Amino acid sequence: MLEVHTVTTKIKKRDGRIVNFDASKIQTAITKAAQSVGKLSPADTNAIDDITNDVTAKIQDRYTADVEISEIQNIVEQSLINDGKYDWAESYTQYRLQQDLKRKQRRDVNFQIDRLLSKDKTVVNENANKDSRVFSTQRDLTAGAVAKAIGLKMLPKAVANAHVRGDIHWHDLDYTPYMAETNCCLIDFKYMLTHGFAIGNAEVEPAHSIGVAVTQMTQIIANVASSQYGGCSSDRTDEVLAPFAEKNYQKHLKEARELTDDPAKVETFAKERTRKDIYDALQTLEYQVNTLYSTQGQTPFVTVGFGLGTSWIEREIQKDILKIRILGLGKEKRTAIFPKLVFTLKKGLNLHPDDPNYDIKQLAIECATKRMYPDVLSYDMIKKLTGSFKAPMGCRSFLQGWTDPKTGEEVNAGRMNLGVITVNLPRIAMESKGNQKKFWEIFEERMNICKQGLVYKVQRTKEATPESAPILYKYGAFGHRLASTDTVDSLFRNSRATVSLGYIGLYEVGTVFYGPNWEHDPEAKAFSVSIVKSMADHCKAWEKEYGYHFSVYGTPSESLTDTFCRDDRKKFGIVKDITDKKYYTNSFHYDVRKKVTPFEKLDFEKDYPQYSAGGFIHYCEYPNLKQNPKALEAVWDYAYDKIGYLGTNTPIDQCFKCGFKGEFKATAKGYECPECGNHDPETCDVVKRLCGYLGNPNKRPMVHGRQEEIIHRVKHMSFSNDQIANARY
Repeated sequence: MLEVHTVTTKIKKRDGRIVNFDASKIQTAITKAAQSVGKLSPADTNAIDDITNDVTAKIQDRYTADVEISEIQNIVEQSLINDGKYDWAESYTQYRLQQDLKRKQRRDVNFQIDRLLSKDKTVVNENANKDSRVFSTQRDLTAGAVAKAIGLKMLPKAVANAHVRGDIHWHDLDYTPYMAETNCCLIDFKYMLTHGFAIGNAEVEPAHSIGVAVTQMTQIIANVASSQYGGCSSDRTDEVLAPFAEKNYQKHLKEARELTDDPAKVETFAKERTRKDIYDALQTLEYQVNTLYSTQGQTPFVTVGFGLGTSWIEREIQKDILKIRILGLGKEKRTAIFPKLVFTLKKGLNLHPDDPNYDIKQLAIECATKRMYPDVLSYDMIKKLTGSFKAPMGCRSFLQGWTDPKTGEEVNAGRMNLGVITVNLPRIAMESKGNQKKFWEIFEERMNICKQGLVYKVQRTKEATPESAPILYKYGAFGHRLASTDTVDSLFRNSRATVSLGYIGLYEVGTVFYGPNWEHDPEAKAFSVSIVKSMADHCKAWEKEYGYHFSVYGTPSESLTDTFCRDDRKKFGIVKDITDKKYYTNSFHYDVRKKVTPFEKLDFEKDYPQYSAGGFIHYCEYPNLKQNPKALEAVWDYAYDKIGYLGTNTPIDQCFKCGFKGEFKATAKGYECPECGNHDPETCDVVKRLCGYLGNPNKRPMVHGRQEEIIHRVKHMSFSNDQIANARY
């Protein structure tokens, strides 16, 4: 039987961390070594307890100061040999050597390059919007492999080791800390289009028409995307572009007055010409964004927020954004992957039938039923959750409300995020073995590592100079024109920028402590909310200590939900309802395997974003809605005063061979047409929501766990669109 010894000696880990001695970890390590040799008998179990007690007693007797982890491992090996467990000792020693090798390999450039050359799927399929077949992407992946190895050596040792172990995840290691790049941002398009900017050797004059303004936008997007590693967003796009369309309008008024003195004809002529200019410009934006390639070897991750404008020009811009998306790309009318469209719902503007822009809401609903986008923002809830209204940076990262202390004005455009570190919550829960006190102890240890990593992210990003990314720092994308001698930190400090603490797997944590159906247990729900609240409390304390805004971020990572689960399958084995699924649940989302209506899902998830205001989104899964748009409107209206950000997942796949439209079937070869079996990406259009963005998994394969999740999402819908539309609430 395992005895409980009081050991006050602290353990010094390889990365320098000092932690409390925990005999159960020794017991677990010996047990795994024994199990690798053969099935355990009752006598073996007793032997494991005896050896653990022996090791604990020796540590207590020998050490009064901090003891190195390697010394403890030596004691374990000697105790195994003394007890005659030679095969256990060999297995234990071999495991130690393998772990040491893994740690060294992750920091070895040659090893990382070999993984790439051997087309390791976890490397080449890490991002489903990167086509690893093309040269530019291959070059970026090669550079990323080198940057990962160097980056691990640059990180604080505790952070690097925690990342390698899978306790946490340092996002975008292929870019940072090797380079002092920023993550995602809200580009200050209004400033740049109005004041001009420079790219390369070209000084670009302010735009004087909507066509030129849109072309300049795409130039800015391409350059910004190549100067950072995250998504970029255009906020209030209809309002930003309207003044440039007004220039077109004034020009056409002048032309018309030269032809006629009739005011009505002048007005009609000018508006017709301006409407065509607006449509042509926005169609150019759609095509240019989808044909751009950044230096990362991918289409820039672009989000376009719109929906608050009220003038006739702003209304026209909103409608044309939606009409062009509905129309589709090319002769086959494929669904555009980018830009991501985010439409704003607001009471008194477009929410109800008597609101002036209600007709545009109807067009947005039609667009979502046919092309999945736009996602929608609830104006009032975004203000409540984040402190001010703005579109997300990239797919789901939100800035908090911020007032410039120099001017007293609220500022959103031109601000940015400095990066994300995500904590593996399911691992903490499984390591605690259902003991909540133990959970919080491990949780605090991981929070300390995350803090160390996030502070380093800030410090490293501050090492950039304005010349490092002129489009960001010198020409206005970040809202200011810094001189070469200025510090970029002036745009980060005083909470102007955000740096984010991410999390994955609240569902799996609840399952460890309360079973797989804990969603309806008030105690379990309160416990899960308390975890996110604790992260928010830590972030507030760190902000007070350092002067930068630390935010809690519901991680969307397409590959990380697979990676963490894969790591934990190796560590804990196949655990029912946790690792057996082959994926972890994104952030605070409801288990995708459960049969619930959109209303039930939203009611469950609405309690988390108040503590996860640095990054959040909700999705609902629907059957084909094209013939019943009122069903989708029912959910949008229900969600308005409950959540801030809602995405639509509905089948919009197309087969150009047989004409089928709907949900393609997932197979080992990819997604195939259920009518004719076609899975050729050249003759079919498969669109799935892979994380915060859409993607085509037949063109660019996704990680396996993510595909499993999508299958479950569709398979477990338990409602029809008529049931949604007829819901009463």
